[in-house]
Amino acid sequence: MAEAHQAVAFQFTVTREGIDLQLSHQALTEIYLSGVRSWKKRIIGLKNSVITGVYPASPSSWLFVVIAILATMYTRSDPSMGLIAKIQEHLPVSQSMSTQCQTLVSAVLFSTMLWLLLIFTMRMCLKKLLSYHRWMFEKHGKMSNTTKVWVALVRIFSGRKPLLYSYQGSLPNLPVPAIKDTVKRHLESVRPLMDDRQYEHMTKLAAEFESSLGNRLQWYLKLKALWSTNYVSDWWEEYVYLRGRGPIMVNSNYFGMDFMYVTPTPIQAARAGNSLHAFFLYRRKLNKEELKPNRIPGTVIPLCSAQCERLFNTTRIPGEETDTVQHWQDSDYIAVYHRGRYFRLRVYQAGRLLSPREIEFQIQRILDDPSPPSKGEAKLGALTAGDRIPWAKARVKYFSSGVNKRSLDCIEKASFFVSLDDDEDGVTADDPASLDSYAKSLLHGKCYDRWFDKSFTIIYFKNGKMGINAEHSWADAPVVSHLWQHALSTDCFQLGYNAEGHCKGEVDSSLPRPQKLNWEIPPECEEQISQSLAVAQALAGDVDLHVFSFQDFGKGKVKKCRVSPDAFIQMALQLAYYRDQRRFCLTYEASMTRLFREGRTETVRSCSNESSAFIRALEGGEAAHVCRRLFHEAAEKHQHLYRLAMTGAGIDRHLFCLYVMSRYLGVESPFLKEVQSEPWRLSTSQSPMHVEMFDLVNHPEYVSCGGGFGPVADDGYGVSYSVLGENILSFNIACKLSCTDTSAHAFGAQIRKALRDLLQLLIPNQTEFKTEEKRPEAKKDL
Repeated sequence: MAEAHQAVAFQFTVTREGIDLQLSHQALTEIYLSGVRSWKKRIIGLKNSVITGVYPASPSSWLFVVIAILATMYTRSDPSMGLIAKIQEHLPVSQSMSTQCQTLVSAVLFSTMLWLLLIFTMRMCLKKLLSYHRWMFEKHGKMSNTTKVWVALVRIFSGRKPLLYSYQGSLPNLPVPAIKDTVKRHLESVRPLMDDRQYEHMTKLAAEFESSLGNRLQWYLKLKALWSTNYVSDWWEEYVYLRGRGPIMVNSNYFGMDFMYVTPTPIQAARAGNSLHAFFLYRRKLNKEELKPNRIPGTVIPLCSAQCERLFNTTRIPGEETDTVQHWQDSDYIAVYHRGRYFRLRVYQAGRLLSPREIEFQIQRILDDPSPPSKGEAKLGALTAGDRIPWAKARVKYFSSGVNKRSLDCIEKASFFVSLDDDEDGVTADDPASLDSYAKSLLHGKCYDRWFDKSFTIIYFKNGKMGINAEHSWADAPVVSHLWQHALSTDCFQLGYNAEGHCKGEVDSSLPRPQKLNWEIPPECEEQISQSLAVAQALAGDVDLHVFSFQDFGKGKVKKCRVSPDAFIQMALQLAYYRDQRRFCLTYEASMTRLFREGRTETVRSCSNESSAFIRALEGGEAAHVCRRLFHEAAEKHQHLYRLAMTGAGIDRHLFCLYVMSRYLGVESPFLKEVQSEPWRLSTSQSPMHVEMFDLVNHPEYVSCGGGFGPVADDGYGVSYSVLGENILSFNIACKLSCTDTSAHAFGAQIRKALRDLLQLLIPNQTEFKTEEKRPEAKKDL
C-alpha cells in the first residue's frame, strides 16, 4: 500500500493533548508543482487563444494602429472623421479625467475598434480566398495567371508564423452540392454495375426523388449548413460511428505498424521509454500549438486541424442507444496493461516530464511485478471488444461506484493506453507470414489485452517491436498517422539508445512505483466478460489479413508515365478485383474534406465507366495503344472525382445527410433507401506517409507497411495502401474467412500482377520484374 500512502498529503490522529497533524512535505510539494504545471498550461492556452483569435493579425499590431492614430491626431488631422469626438461625448464624465485624457482614451477606443474591423476584414478576405478551388483542377505544372495571383494573396493574408489552430476561423464552410449534380453523378457511378433494366429502375427512382422529396430535404440541409459549422461531421460521427451497436474492434478501429526492417532496440522497456517520451513531447507541442498547421503537401493551403484537439485524454464511453466521446483537458499519466493487470503510471514528477530512461525504469518495474491479476481482471478489456449494449449495461451496473469506478476512471482519463505483450512479433526474414500475424495482433490482439475505447493504444512486443491501434470515431487516420510517425522518427533519430540498447540518461531511483489498479469483479460481471470475449474472438477469428510490400517499382517510375500514383494504384485494384471476381463492384476510396472547417472524409467512387471500359478492353485483348488511351482516360477521370470530393462536390456525404434528414422528418424515399443499401465490396484507403520526417534516400530501411483496417463487407475486401518513398508500395488486405469467394492472399497476388501488367502496358520495353521482395540495403555509414 506504499502508493496509497504517497497519495495522502497529511495524516492526523486525535490524542488527549489534541489533534496531531503530520504533514507530508513530499506530497504537498507534488500538489504545488502539479498546480504550477496546470496554471502554466492555462496561461499558455490563454495566450494562444488571443493570438489565434486575432489571426491573421498579431496582438502587437494593435499597438501599431494606436500609435498611428495618435500620430495623425498630433498633426491636427482627424482620421476618424468625427468618431473620436462622438466617443468622447459619451464617455463617463469624471472630475479626475482631464479633457486631454478623455481625448486619449477616446482615440485608443477608436483605434481598438478600427483594429478589430481590420482583423475581421482580413479574415473574411482569407476565407474567401480559401474558397477558391479552381487551382486543383489545373494541369500539373501549368498554373494560370489567376492562380498565381491567388497564391500571392493567400501568402499576404496568411500572416506570419501561424499557430496550429490559427486558420480555423478563416476556413470556409463545407458547401451543400446541388441535388441535380449529386443525382447525376450517382447515376453515372452505378452505371457500370447495373444491367439496362436495373439502371432504368434506378433512373426512374432518381427522377422522382429529384422532382419531389429531394428539394424539401435539400432546403433543410441548407438551413443546417447556415446554422452549423459543418453540415456533415456531427451526423457522420454520431450515426456512422457512435450509434453502431456492434463491436468496434475490427469493424471500426484501425492499426499502424512499426518499421519493417529496423528494430532500434530489442529491449521492450527501452523501446517504450523512448517512444512514450516522444508521445508526450508531441502532446506538449500540441498543447502549445507549436506544431505547424496542417497543409496540403507542397502548397500554402491550410487544412482543418480540429481533429487534433481530441488526440490525447479521450475515451469513447459506451451507451445503450449511442456512445459518446469524452475528452479531458489534461492527464499526467498513462494506463498500462501487462499479464492481466492494469497499472497507473505517472509520467510527470515534480512538474517535469520523466526522461526516457526513467520511463524505461518504470516500465521495467511493471514487467517485473510478480503480482497476479485480481479475480475477473485478466480479461476485463474484452468488454470494449464485444457488443456495445452489454458493455454499456455492465458499465452502469458494475463500474459506477466504489473501487471499480475509481479504476475505470483511471483508464478512461489516462492520456492513452499502453499494452505490454509477452509475445514476439514483427517481420521475420524466414517467415513470410510473420507480417500477417503482426498486423492481426495490432488489429485485435487476444481481444482482451487492448482497451479499444481509448483514442489510441500503443502495443509493445517482447522483442522491441511496437504498433498502434486507434479508435475511429473522434478522428481520421491522418491525424493519428502524424503522431505515430513523429514518435517513430523522434525515437530513432533524436533520442536514440546507448550501446547496450537502453535509453540514454540517468534514473531517479526514488520514483514512486507504478500503481496497480484494484478491481472487485462479481461473478455476474465475469459472465458478461466471457460473453463479450466469445463475440470478439469469433469476429477476430474470421479475419483474413495479408500484408506485403511491393518493391518492383514505386511512385518514381509511375510518375515517369505521367500518371498520378494514387490513380495508378486504384486502376490496379480495379483490375485485380475484376480478375478475382469476374465483375465490377461499388468501390470506396477515402478522400479528405479538410479544406473546409471541421471537414473529415468524402468518398471517391473509383469504379467508373472509364475504368470499366479500360479493363474490358485490356482483358478482351484490345490493341495496346487503345488500352493505353483508355487507361489515361480512366486515370484522369479518377483524379477528377478525387478533386471533386476534396472540394466539397462529392456525392456520398450529401446522400447520407439527405437520408438522415428524411429519417428525422419521418418520410420514406425509395431512392435514398436503394442508395444506402448498396454494398461497398471494395473499400480502399491510402495511409499517409509524412516523408519530411524520414530520410528514405540515405536510410531506406526506415520504412513501415503503413496501417490497415478490418473487412468492411462480409463478401468484400478492405485494402489500405501506402506509397513509401520512390520505390516501394505496401498493401494491407483484409477479408473474411467465412466468405468462400474471397481470399486476402489470392487478392494480394492479383494486385501484384495487376501492378506489373499496368506498368508493362505503359512502358512496353520494361525489363523483367524481380520475383522476390528484398530488404532495402542500409547505407554503409549506418
